[in-house]
Amino acid sequence: VCRSLSHAQLFSSLCLTVSALWCGSGLVYILIGQGVLQPLELRSALVPGLAAFTLALLILGIVAVTVKKAVLFLMALGISLACAHQIAGLSAAGFGQSATAANYLLVCLVGVYFGFGRLLSIVTHGKVEPPGTGLKRKARLKAEQNRGCGDAASVGLVMNLLSASVLACPLLGVVPQLSVGHVPWLWTAGAFQLGMCVLFYRAMDTLAATFFGFTALLKFAEGYSALLSFYSVQPVSPVPFPVVFSVLFSVLALFSCQKSLLDGFYHLFFAAYCIAIAAQPKGFFQGGTQGVQGAIFVISAGMLLITTFNMVSTRTIPIGQGCFKALVSRMRGLTLRAHDKELHAPHLGYSKYADAEVLGHACSVLAAFAVTATVGDRNPLSVLVLPWVVVAGGALQLLSGSVAFARGKTFESTVFILYGVMWTVWGLTRYGGLYGETRGFNVAVGIISFMLFNGLVTAAALFLNVAWFMYALTFQLILISFLLDAVGALPYGYDIGATIIFGLISFYCFLAHIFNSTFQSPQIPLGKPLVTLSGVGGGADICPHVPARKATSVQQIAEIMKNGGICGMPTDTVYVLVAACNRPDAVVKAYKVKKQAQDRPMSLWISSIKQLEPVRHLLSPLLLDFMAAAWPSSISMVIPRGPWMDTFGLGDAAKHIGTPQSIAIRNPDCSVATHLMNLVGPIAVTSANPTGEADTTHHNQVYAKLGDKVDGVLCDGASPENIASTVVDCTKIETGHIGFFRVGLIPKSKVLQIFEEVQRRHRHGQTNPAFEYDQQLPDTQSSGGDYSAESGSAAGISAPSTVSPEQSPVLRSGS
Repeated sequence: VCRSLSHAQLFSSLCLTVSALWCGSGLVYILIGQGVLQPLELRSALVPGLAAFTLALLILGIVAVTVKKAVLFLMALGISLACAHQIAGLSAAGFGQSATAANYLLVCLVGVYFGFGRLLSIVTHGKVEPPGTGLKRKARLKAEQNRGCGDAASVGLVMNLLSASVLACPLLGVVPQLSVGHVPWLWTAGAFQLGMCVLFYRAMDTLAATFFGFTALLKFAEGYSALLSFYSVQPVSPVPFPVVFSVLFSVLALFSCQKSLLDGFYHLFFAAYCIAIAAQPKGFFQGGTQGVQGAIFVISAGMLLITTFNMVSTRTIPIGQGCFKALVSRMRGLTLRAHDKELHAPHLGYSKYADAEVLGHACSVLAAFAVTATVGDRNPLSVLVLPWVVVAGGALQLLSGSVAFARGKTFESTVFILYGVMWTVWGLTRYGGLYGETRGFNVAVGIISFMLFNGLVTAAALFLNVAWFMYALTFQLILISFLLDAVGALPYGYDIGATIIFGLISFYCFLAHIFNSTFQSPQIPLGKPLVTLSGVGGGADICPHVPARKATSVQQIAEIMKNGGICGMPTDTVYVLVAACNRPDAVVKAYKVKKQAQDRPMSLWISSIKQLEPVRHLLSPLLLDFMAAAWPSSISMVIPRGPWMDTFGLGDAAKHIGTPQSIAIRNPDCSVATHLMNLVGPIAVTSANPTGEADTTHHNQVYAKLGDKVDGVLCDGASPENIASTVVDCTKIETGHIGFFRVGLIPKSKVLQIFEEVQRRHRHGQTNPAFEYDQQLPDTQSSGGDYSAESGSAAGISAPSTVSPEQSPVLRSGS
């Protein structure tokens, strides 16, 4: 699914639909086999689900015909007819199951044909390809692929069709009532829609991901209600939660109109569904609610046909795209945000996910208003609070926290995961019948631990903005109410008041995030940090964090450096802080940001030995040949300082590079760094961390360690190596000896082999053809200072150990 291309979008939609069919029906048969359901209940359990899949697969088959996919059409039609015949066999005892078996046999034969055809095509490298088994090439696929994550949308709509069929069937008299036999269908739909929610986050579609997260919550609640019938418990729907849920659906419907008017219209049906739940005490078991589900069944079937057809066809059915944009463009003061790939470009994260704050805050609203319902003398299981709190406040917030963590949003992920755990524990304890008479110190200890963690979260929110601070602070009030209830000292109405306040603040955050992601101006304010310290706080001023894999990103960082900025950059070892040598002010700035000690100088990096061409006559031929043979690599060379450094435009900033006698120079084995230096010229380099701290091995750490002092960061995830470069002393190379300040990624034996080969060529009169040397380097005193390839932070490095090739056991044995 994640890698589906144009042809495979319809194929993956079909596969996931069939997967849901067999998951649901298989679980029903397991319930029969385990005695949970009686054999006489098999018909009422299977028919609603089979009816939904009969229609869904028929629609997929029709779309397959329109795009001339015969194999997919036969598969979809065969399984659709198999479901239809199975319904007939369950309804009429005399109706044989041979027709169902024949349809599945047809699907089996088509599958064998397609699989054999693909295998034959692969074995013969495409020379033999049976009709209907060919896959389009990538170039043609990308031209035909219309929408981002259409396969996920189609499967999500099938799941809505499934749950609507299950709930509408009792109203139509097809089955007696909602029962435990329908739980597998409903929970299968909920589980699949959670998967679709994640896929839409990967497709950078926050609105669709939020919608399918909401509908998954409804599926789990419906299944929970059906499950209670097994325990002869009649569920009661509390009023506050469905009303709030209908408001959230209405807001989502309004903003979904920016995608298409059809999407917004479709979402309104679920707002009406939530109102129907609130209007009737028995919720899912009453006719009004089931009637709305009948309407959802019809509209979901239409949406499935339109969405799937538009997904794979070059001709599209109009769905009202662009109307929202046209309307907003006529309004003064409103500016739409461009919905391109850069909308959710991660500042600090590394994964391809959209922001999940909208769903996370919405779940807080739902969980908060759900716990305002009181159980009273009723069975706690009968009040439909458990699924709302555990699924909305727990599972969906954990999902939101996971997405936030993958995006590098450490604070947001911590909050959502912590609160998700708290809602789950409290929901299961209080509304799952586990609380009982266990109130006391034991329960209070657990709640106090959550309060301590949330206290840290609240303190951290001071550095983010006012909205997050109020969000964390009011949740602390809820935890206090839990604590007071555990020790039997809860004042009347305090818990309801605290949860309503938290719910209202959560709703403000939900509205702000969905509004601000839609409109560039105006913005609903979230407030500024209440506390700011040097280097931290003020997250709105985060410098550009751009992906290193893009050439445009490297060009953007290059422009920043040309204008005097300092930037973080990945290398073949660890992350480094760089400045252009022809901008002395930037070199001085990098030196001060790094907080360098005098004995830990910066180093000089070049993209290739050709950048030394203007000063080749000032350098030793043997040294240049050694550079040409050893680079690009993770080898830094300490060479004598000289007037040749004036060529690079360092000016007075040259004193920060190297020591008065020598400097470290390197050509890294990293395409990103090389490309950047080709654009900027030679650069001054130091490691991207304050002196004395560990090396920086991820782009997240660059901002974490250096705060807002850098002007840009090239992001490339984790460093390929956590070992620094090897630092070689070449100050006395003309004597035939080299030394080592530090042995890093490249072993000493490898360096010595390279040097011995260069010496051998010189003894035979073979020199580097890339240069013609005008003069030899005069005798220069070498320095015994400490060097590090990236930062000079060579704590613990003593004077270099000088080794000649003849003294090396490796070279001696090979000579």
